[in-house]
Amino acid sequence: MAKQREGTNKPRERTLNPPRRPRQKKERTTPETALRKQRKQLKYIAVLPTAVTLMNALCGFLSVVYASRGQGIFLEVVLFRKMGITFFTIAGYLIVFAMIADVLDGQVARWSGAASAFGGQLDSLSDAISFGVAPAFLMLKVTESRLRLETFMRVFYFPMSLWKTFPNENAQLAYLAGSWILFVAIFYMLCTVIRLARFNVENDTELSTHQNFTGLPSPAAAGIVVSLVIFQENFIPKIADRLPGFSSALTNVTSWLLPFAVLFAGILMVTRIRYTHIANRLLGKKKSFVTVLLILFIGFLAVWHIQLALLLGFWGFVLTGLIRSIYSEITRLLQARARR
Repeated sequence: MAKQREGTNKPRERTLNPPRRPRQKKERTTPETALRKQRKQLKYIAVLPTAVTLMNALCGFLSVVYASRGQGIFLEVVLFRKMGITFFTIAGYLIVFAMIADVLDGQVARWSGAASAFGGQLDSLSDAISFGVAPAFLMLKVTESRLRLETFMRVFYFPMSLWKTFPNENAQLAYLAGSWILFVAIFYMLCTVIRLARFNVENDTELSTHQNFTGLPSPAAAGIVVSLVIFQENFIPKIADRLPGFSSALTNVTSWLLPFAVLFAGILMVTRIRYTHIANRLLGKKKSFVTVLLILFIGFLAVWHIQLALLLGFWGFVLTGLIRSIYSEITRLLQARARR
């Protein structure tokens, strides 16, 4: 019995708990640390799409250079004098070339499988130059030259407190016109930057979602400005010999219409009106017979008169999207009223 008691009185062996690991301090996630984790070093870039995108920016910069030279004749040779190609015309066509490069860079990147975030950011920066700064500056120089605002540059130097220093009422009106035109150019440029920043935030990388734009695209906004300039500088002089009175009146109307067109384009860029992505629609799928005929008609018009083709094409695109949006909104309101 004693042995049994001794056996039962033996202390039980306690199972040892595994050693506790020291607690690791969790790093607080701050905006700076989150940005540091997301930031990656860029090692390689696609050469061909990047070169096409940089061509877009180069055309925009050269457009500003040629627009700054004023109303002189390009190269000052007999051939170009007869053709009537002014520096303003060259500046306008350079923006058109920038549009072509803007269409090609995205297509080249997708066809080569080299689409990247770097390309998207570079494309937006190039668009800000070619379709934001260049059209606004071109409008400033064309309006200053055509309307002959002698006191236009006083906007940059004279405040409104020196209003009484102007010699007559015409100078004061010129100052007001110059102030209005400068405000419109700044407004357009800022709207372009906001439009591109919003596109970068809301953009999706999938091609299937790139069938529509929210707001007027910046190339189309630049197109309605450039088409007016090219029409004024390169088409109206051709009919001046046949219709001298009509051509001079049309030149004045176009000159005064240009700032309002710039203001109109800037407002449409920051709206939520849906516009069709023409490049992806035309290059993405098979087209109907009517669409093919329309493309052939536009191509024939471009060969016959490129100035009229640009004017009708860009303004038709802008007004078609606006009318479609107004019609759909009216239809929605009428349907909502009918349900009540």
